[in-house]
Amino acid sequence: MTSRTGSRVKNRRRYRAGSPRGGWLNNTLAIAFCLVWIFPVYWMVNTAFKPRSEAMTPTPHFWPSSPTLHNFDVAINQTGFLTDLRNSLIVVGGAVLLAVVLGTFAAAALSRFRFRGRRTIMVSILIVQMLPVTALLIPTFLIFNEVGLLGTYIGLILAYVATVLPFSIWVMRGFFITVPAEIEEAARLDGATTWQTLTRILFPLVAPGVIASSIFAFITAWNDYLVAYTFMKDQDHYTLPVWLASFSTPATGTDFGGQMAGSVVFSLPVVVFFLIIQRKLVSGMSAGAVKG
Repeated sequence: MTSRTGSRVKNRRRYRAGSPRGGWLNNTLAIAFCLVWIFPVYWMVNTAFKPRSEAMTPTPHFWPSSPTLHNFDVAINQTGFLTDLRNSLIVVGGAVLLAVVLGTFAAAALSRFRFRGRRTIMVSILIVQMLPVTALLIPTFLIFNEVGLLGTYIGLILAYVATVLPFSIWVMRGFFITVPAEIEEAARLDGATTWQTLTRILFPLVAPGVIASSIFAFITAWNDYLVAYTFMKDQDHYTLPVWLASFSTPATGTDFGGQMAGSVVFSLPVVVFFLIIQRKLVSGMSAGAVKG
């Protein structure tokens, strides 16, 4: 009798959870959340196509009455755009590559090998990850100043790697731990070396973790303003986030149309990078798991 009553209660709960009313409420909340999240992006794109008279008016216009590409022309022809774009691509590309390579090998070592001090290293990585970037800015600045890395691409790349590497190691270590040890043992029985096991067996299996780490490293380095502005002495070595600040000056004020157009241009590489790399996110989950 008790089991029947319990089963009826469970069925009622399942029915209520899957009822049309519950589904309608969940969908409404999801749509409302998406609208709140996407509205600032929409307003950025909307303002980018507005003429200056509409962008500066106190009355909001939810759609430009006279769409124009003038703001994009101003943004692209802004002083230092191409130079800062080149600097961003160099620095971000180097930071992502170095962070992924170091993070992958470090995660493999921490998850697959047992050695003295392994737990201490993992705790240290976690503590460093908990510290804010601003807390490490002055010590890093002083160290780089002593070794002559201020104002160089290498110095800025290393600063970004130091910021994203703890996160990359922790994320990829979790993926390495989920890979069964039997797969490595089977590879060794087939005559594979340690290097072949890492590159041909383990790395394809942890590809989603590598991709997630690369996305995080890319976004972190691409969006950074404080470190680039602090570490780079010469304006010819500034990156695009610093370039965006050039649309606001004490003399002329803020060109909101040009700044929003510059923000759209600034956001495009992140979107393109994610669209290119997200296709491999799912395919990497099973790649290498089946022996060919």
